[in-house]
Order: sequence, then C-alpha cells, then structure tokens
Amino acid sequence: MANKINLTEQLKKFFGFDKFKGNQEAIIHNLLDGNDTFVLMPTGGGKSLCYQLPSLLMEGTAIVISPLIALMKNQVDAMRNFSEDDGVAHFINSSLNKSAIDHVKSDILAGKTKLLYVAPESLTKDEYVEFLRSVNISFYAVDEAHCISEWGHDFRPEYRRIRPIINEIGKAPLIALTATATPKVQHDIQKNLGMVDAQVFKSSFNRPNLYYEVRSKTANVDKDIIKFIKANNEKSGIIYCLSRKKVEELAEILQANGINARAYHAGMDSATRTHNQDDFLMEKIDVIVATIAFGMGIDKPDVRYVIHYDIPKSLEGYYQETGRAGRDGGEGQCITFYTNKDLQKLEKFMQGKPVAEQEIGKQLLLETAAYAESSVCRRKTLLHYFGEEYMEDNCGNCDNCLNPKKQVEAKELLCTVIEAVIAVKENFKTDYIIDILQGKETSEVQAHLHEDLDVFGSGMGEEDKTWNAVIRQALIAGYLSKDVENYGLLKVTPEGHKFLKNPKSFKITEDNDFDEVEEETPARGGSSCAVDPALYGMLKDLRKKLSKKLEVPPYVIFQDPSLEAMATIYPVTLDELQNIPGVGAGKAKRYGEEFCKLIKRHCIENEIERPEDLRVRTVANKSKMKVAIIQSIDRKVALDDIALSKGIEFEELLDEVEAIVFSGTKLNIDYFLDEIMDDDHLDEIYDYFKESTTDEIQAALDELGEDYSEDEIRLVRIKFISEMAN
Repeated sequence: MANKINLTEQLKKFFGFDKFKGNQEAIIHNLLDGNDTFVLMPTGGGKSLCYQLPSLLMEGTAIVISPLIALMKNQVDAMRNFSEDDGVAHFINSSLNKSAIDHVKSDILAGKTKLLYVAPESLTKDEYVEFLRSVNISFYAVDEAHCISEWGHDFRPEYRRIRPIINEIGKAPLIALTATATPKVQHDIQKNLGMVDAQVFKSSFNRPNLYYEVRSKTANVDKDIIKFIKANNEKSGIIYCLSRKKVEELAEILQANGINARAYHAGMDSATRTHNQDDFLMEKIDVIVATIAFGMGIDKPDVRYVIHYDIPKSLEGYYQETGRAGRDGGEGQCITFYTNKDLQKLEKFMQGKPVAEQEIGKQLLLETAAYAESSVCRRKTLLHYFGEEYMEDNCGNCDNCLNPKKQVEAKELLCTVIEAVIAVKENFKTDYIIDILQGKETSEVQAHLHEDLDVFGSGMGEEDKTWNAVIRQALIAGYLSKDVENYGLLKVTPEGHKFLKNPKSFKITEDNDFDEVEEETPARGGSSCAVDPALYGMLKDLRKKLSKKLEVPPYVIFQDPSLEAMATIYPVTLDELQNIPGVGAGKAKRYGEEFCKLIKRHCIENEIERPEDLRVRTVANKSKMKVAIIQSIDRKVALDDIALSKGIEFEELLDEVEAIVFSGTKLNIDYFLDEIMDDDHLDEIYDYFKESTTDEIQAALDELGEDYSEDEIRLVRIKFISEMAN
C-alpha cells in the first residue's frame, strides 16, 4: 500500500508542509506496510505526525494510547483544525460523560473517526475492550512509551498491561513512540510490548537551538529568576519546581513583581488547572510555574525558556522538560539552578521505598549530579547518556562551551583509575573506587580487605572532585563503562585496556564548584528572524486578535516560522500563501484572507517591491545579519559571543553595530561595557565625545593617549551616539 501513495503530496494536502523532517517518511512507510515500528525522537522532532498522517491514509480507526488527558485534548483539537470534519479525531477518558462517549462511539462506527485517543486506564475497562473488538482498527500507537519502564522517568504500572489488552482486542501493527529513552529503557519498552523485532528509528537527540546552563542556587535565586524573566519580557516560559508548596510560593512572588505568572500542579482542582494551562496556550499569561505534572500535556511550539528551580530526579526528566523549549526551532534557553543540598533532599524522599527502587533512584540522581557539576560540554554529556556520540569539541550553545575551563593533562590519573577498577575486579561503583584511591578505610573497604591492595591510597594527592572529573570524562571518552543493570558498577572497556598498555594524552576540565558563587553567564540561544520586523509585529498582533476571537491558541493559526516567512516574501494571495512553510490549503482558506490583506496594505504603504519568485530566504543576508545582531543585543548576549556565533571578527561586528546605530536605531550595550570596562575609563571617553566637534576614532586616540584602545573608544562611541542621537 505504502508504495502506491505519494506521501509528500499527502503531507502537503493534510498538513501544509512541503517536506518531512528526519525519519518521518521512512517511519510512515514502515507503518503503512503493516510493520511494528519503534520511534525514538526528541521533543519537537515531529513524533505525532508519524501516526497522524498514516491514520488518515489507512482504512479504519487508529488507537492512540496516551497518558495525559490534557495532551489528548490538545492533539484532538489540532487534528480537527487540519480537517473539515470534527469527527476525524476523538478521545475517551474519565473526563467524558455517558452521552459524550455515546457520540464518540457513533462517529467511530460511522467510519468518520480516523484517530481515537485513549488513556491506558480506560483501555483496561471491559466495556471499551468489548466495543473496540467490533471496530476496524488500522494500528495501535503507544505514545510516551517510556512510561512502561521502571528505568524511565515517568513509570506507570498500567502501561505494562497494554500488550495483553491489545491481544484481546485484535491484532494490528503497533507503533511505540518516546522522546527520551536510554538504551536500557528502549530494550525494556520493546520487550514489554512484544515488539523486539520491530524496526527501530532513532533520531539524534541533539537540539542545536537549545542553550543549556546550570547556575549555582544561592539565597538570591528568586531575584535571579525575576531578573531573567524581565530581560525576556513577553516571552513564554515554564519554571519547574519539585514541590507544590514552592510552585504556589514562587508564582505569588512573580505576580507581586509584576510578572504575568500562574501556578499549575496536581493538587489544584482540575478546572483551575485547565484554565491556567489554556491561558498559557492562548498567551494571556507569560509564565507557568509548575510541578513536573505540567508539560507532557502541552504542545506549545514557542516556549522560549525553561527554568528548573530544583534539579530534576533524572536526566531523562531533565531532557523531557527542557525539551518543551524552542519546539519551533527558534530560541530556547534552559536554565537550571543547582545545589548539592537539593540532591540530599531527593535522596531522603526515597527512603521507605523498596530497595531496588531506591537503588535505581540513586543512580539516576548521580547521573543528574554528574551532568550539573561537570564542566564538559552539556550537549556531549546529555547525548552520551542517551547512547549517542557528539563529535564536536565545542557546541557554542551551553555555558561550559561559552566559558571553557582550562584543560589539564590527566594521563597518569586515568591509568591510576583503570588500575583501581581492575584491582577490585570491576565490581564496584564510582564512590567506592574514589574511597580506594584516597586510602579511606571505610567499613565496606575493610569488609572486602581492599586496604591491602597495592592501589589503596594511590590517589591521595588529588581531591575527590578531580577523581570524579577523571571518571566522568573517561566514561564519555569510552575508556570506562557503567553496568546500568547492575547498580552502575564501573567496567574497563577494551579501549581502556589498550590505554593502560599504551597511555596517550588524556585532558580533562575540572568540575564546576557549586558551593562558590559563580559569575553569571550571558544566556544565548539560536533564534530565527523575520526580515521585516514591522510587518512581523503587525502579523503577530493580527494573529493574537484572531486567536482571541476564535478562542484558539495563536500558534494554531500560524506558527512563528510561518509568520517570519510571510514577513520575508510578502504573499498577497491565498495561492502565494500556500508556498509558506506550515500553511496548507485548509489553513490558507480558514485564516489566510486577513493576513494577505494586511501584507498587501503594508507593501503599498511602504512601496515594497516583492520578490518575484516566492521562495523563502530570498533576502540579502546583510539585513538578516543586522536583525539578528539587534535581537542578540536585546537579549544581552556578550558582543564577542555574537561575533563568534556569526562567524565574524570582533572588528567586523563593531562595523555592523555602528551601521545600525548610525542609521538611527537605539541599542543598549551597557551590560557588555559594565563587564569589560573600568567606570572611570568609560566616563572619560564619553565626556570626550560630549565636548569634541568630531567623532573620528583617530582624533579620539590622539587626544586620549595610549591608555585607551581603539575597541574601547569605538564601543563608547556606539553608546554615545545611541543615547544622544537616536
């Protein structure tokens, strides 16, 4: 069947996209051919489309098993938005009354419904099992499949009953999808769903547009968060806290400081919770403060930052939650506040749980601590955790890469570690190995008589912090491995044995010290930009007005990248509008007219010549570069970092910034000057320009003398022109 269908045409027809992302097309072909399919794709990669499109193309109704009621409602609304018939998608869960359920059943039996979302709890009820046996089922989709595994970050026992129930209802192909799974979790899912032979499609976990940063959690954490939000005014953000009490407190503090924020947690009544979530989606509020119960249920593409007030319990949880940011490919800042005290609190919470569960929980916490404390590239560490190798030395979009620490040679130290791991027969965890190296006669060491080993005390010259860094970075480099199934015992890999025989250079960076207050890192993220900012702003306003009138979230009408493309190539007819990415015929008809009118009026009033061929990216890079620089300065990105990210020299960046300021645009670079310049120096140069009859740099250099550099004078001149002339 799959071979007869032109999937790209169907994609354009139903969803308005010109091409598939990543593995989507291959996944859909595999499912259409009737094969079991396992999909591992990060948040924002387009998982939903992998079952939405095939459901529209296949005979019968697809059953989607999904853990959250809010997520179902969201997805059903989105599907109805793409279709002219509301019966195309339904959900069944505890929120529906009997007459609503009868309506759903009659639509399914009439053949109108292509997608039925079901909570795992509902699926286990006899009445639904009985009903579904009479339905022609095209395939089953298990969304958020990591809920099956005790090693996943959101284990749900009822997920383990899915396979037996599917067997009872009737055979059909099965597709399982998750955004976070270590190799261990992946194996667990496949085994439990009886799909060990399924074809596996694994996308890269790398989200290049996300900026990762871990900050020290001090007494001023609330103040730091308020400062950050105000610097990112009117952008959508989520703040995660571990306790409901902290969620309530922080939401109140933010509101008291003039920030449009609300709380969300499982202890609130469901009407308030839903109301707060809807207001966030509709952009009536900017910030949601939430426990981790929030997030899986939303599909908002333009969340611009995710802040973790408390460190999450696992790296899967962290990846899933940070993955809510920048799903449209635009800017996404992921800021985490960390202190070791939080980990101790989390360990206390685990007491009283079964021993096996405590051990799993402890290991997951250790991985999170390793991530937070490490000064290695955040991306490298995260991707390594998910079984993926990241080859770049510097990702250019995390705090550790933007402020790299000096590397030190650790060849001898690694040999010492490998010898210790071998001496204890690869039967112990990191902490124990460090105790051996440090010569600590703990009761455990004495019980194994390991104080008699030659390696005992062989590392007493170094701190624990250094040994931790050596072991963590040796794991990433592939010299050591962790036996996950066995409580994280350290093993020496074949590469490690080779290294010991023939040592070569092995450089490490020392771990971050979170007991000392660190300087703030300038935050940054990758964001795309429209070429005509004035039009872009007007299009956003129109979208907001329509969103209020139609009571749908703004992104349902058009996503940001679509508006950016409109402000680049000026479509003025519905046909032209369909050339915009993300705009299909249905969307163009439903929403397009007012947008085309607005663009046409803007072009006439401003005498804009529209590009002849309607392809996106027909604009000179020059103006795009300027808009990107302005946006970065608004976000207070350090100027040298902007130059680095644009691949230009610092002097070239100053040329660009001067051109922007000289053409009448006001820019505030005080944040950068405060960082790099002495106040007296700055005042003297500023006063010079106040009194001088010329703004020539050479004249200023001659007058001020050799204590002042050309760069300093140019920077202060930018500040002066911006403040005085613009």
